[in-house]
Amino acid sequence: MQADHRAQVDELLADYRRSREQLGAVHRALAAVSASVTSEDRLVTVTVGAQGQLTGLVIVESAYRTLRPHELAARIVELTAAAAAKVTRAAGEVLAPVLPRGTDPEALLRGTADLTRSEVKPAARNAVDSDETFENLSWIRPGGER
Repeated sequence: MQADHRAQVDELLADYRRSREQLGAVHRALAAVSASVTSEDRLVTVTVGAQGQLTGLVIVESAYRTLRPHELAARIVELTAAAAAKVTRAAGEVLAPVLPRGTDPEALLRGTADLTRSEVKPAARNAVDSDETFENLSWIRPGGER
């Protein structure tokens, strides 16, 4: 009886160690994910890291003569979004093998895996809340009223 229990415990520990090793491998692979996107005119290249953060930006010198500042800024934003989408797809490919069947890895990475479209859409702000000025409140008196 004691031997059977010990064998079960050993098997559970082995499963746990395999899971930890797999988790570590997934984390390392996710941390290594990055993507670069270059504009069609080859003037701007952006690189985005695993968390979608801008990690590299190359602007060819002629871009300053070719593009107006707002055009250059828009190009950088557009390319960064495209690179972030590539990173999300790549990270999804890393995660897919370890997720339950039917789970959308990209939705999981966006934080929307089990939410409907209406649950993800930001709630409309109440007009009264956005116009509140606090001018009739006192921070000194108890109850907050003037």
